[in-house]
Amino acid sequence: MTLQWTAVALFLYGEIGLNLLFCLPFISAQRWRSVFGWRLWSWFSPYWNRGFYTMIMVLILLFLDAARDVHKYSGPQSSQDAQANPNLLDHLHMRLFRAQRNLYISGFSLFLWLIMRRVVTLLNHVAVTTENNAGLQAQMDGAHQAANQTLEDNLLLRRALVDEEKSKSSANQHLKTEAEKLRRELKAADDAVRKSHTELEAMKRQSKGLTQEYDRLLREHTHMQNLQNTADKKDQ
Repeated sequence: MTLQWTAVALFLYGEIGLNLLFCLPFISAQRWRSVFGWRLWSWFSPYWNRGFYTMIMVLILLFLDAARDVHKYSGPQSSQDAQANPNLLDHLHMRLFRAQRNLYISGFSLFLWLIMRRVVTLLNHVAVTTENNAGLQAQMDGAHQAANQTLEDNLLLRRALVDEEKSKSSANQHLKTEAEKLRRELKAADDAVRKSHTELEAMKRQSKGLTQEYDRLLREHTHMQNLQNTADKKDQ
């Protein structure tokens, strides 16, 4: 195996190991996101896209080169040469095997390179979504608690209003009772005033009658005195 294909094979093994690590269930997406957020990766971030597409181009060129070798060593011309020279058959099969191996190595390397980028992107999205869901869940819990507190406050307010209505009803009943009592007392006082007024009118009429009778008696007395004085004067 030449140096370039050894490097591609090592690159493939590294991709397989990284993808297996990304698929481990006990390492959460938040943990991977924290790993991706290390300052070390921020130094390579300006060159990441360029390096990614450069590696894709290199793997595509290697894949096409391996495909060309497979086509070359599996063509009819190579088969005719191998039939003409039996010693060349083993060498041809070895070259074909190496070309197919290189084709598989470069193809799987390219495929896993694309898959690894997609997995990293999905892990970041899952971590962000999980954090957003945690924030939304916290907001929902807070809103639920606030709604429960509001419901409890409404129940307390309703109970207070009911108690206030009951107290107002009892107070109104007491006021009605007091008003009825005062009305009865006022009616009794009014009756007493009317009775007193009637008695006062009767006393006024009686006093007037007594005054008239007194004046009449006084006039009669005066008249009798005048008559007596006249009779005394005649006797003299």
